[in-house]
Amino acid sequence: MTRSYIIAALSLSTVLLSPTTLAQTAPSQQAVATFAGGCFWCMEPPFDALDGVISTTSGYIGGHKENPTYQEVSAGKTGHTEAVQVVYNPSKVSYRKLLEVYWVNIDPFAVNAQFCDKGSQYRAEIFTHNAEQQRLAEASKQKVSTELKAKLSTIISPATTFYPAEHYHQDYYMNNPIRYTFYRQSCGRDKRLKVVWGDKYSKD
Repeated sequence: MTRSYIIAALSLSTVLLSPTTLAQTAPSQQAVATFAGGCFWCMEPPFDALDGVISTTSGYIGGHKENPTYQEVSAGKTGHTEAVQVVYNPSKVSYRKLLEVYWVNIDPFAVNAQFCDKGSQYRAEIFTHNAEQQRLAEASKQKVSTELKAKLSTIISPATTFYPAEHYHQDYYMNNPIRYTFYRQSCGRDKRLKVVWGDKYSKD
């Protein structure tokens, strides 16, 4: 069952809350990373759990329309993919670590899809913000490909404009735990991740 059907079937009385507020950290101690791994609801938790991550924001990136809406993106009309933008303190958590967490939370073999969600709007893609991130992402992809002994479908691209998603999508797993759990289980995400990654994957 795809998330679009689940959203349509569930009550629309979702509590609207603002994205996680940025911690009071000096700009020099902040860096940004952007990852697409299917449903952005499911990509926030693994990064939020890391010490050194200041905030995660669900949104849209990689498309051709300014200020896209969820309805437009989920219909595959804008070229965007769902993604999370991670603001982090590089003195506490490295970009390499973020990449490690990213890989074990996606299916790197899926093309224009992740789990039950199909279409390029759910493609897995790493959006890099500078040459160093590009280098590390490419090296990481090669390492994972070697470990899994297979070619990966995950794309690596320079970051373009990131558009934060609507308020009700932010911190969805915390604000709507029952609906979030229902969607995640229905989509088969954890089952597939365990198949791909084995003991490396843990949703905790």
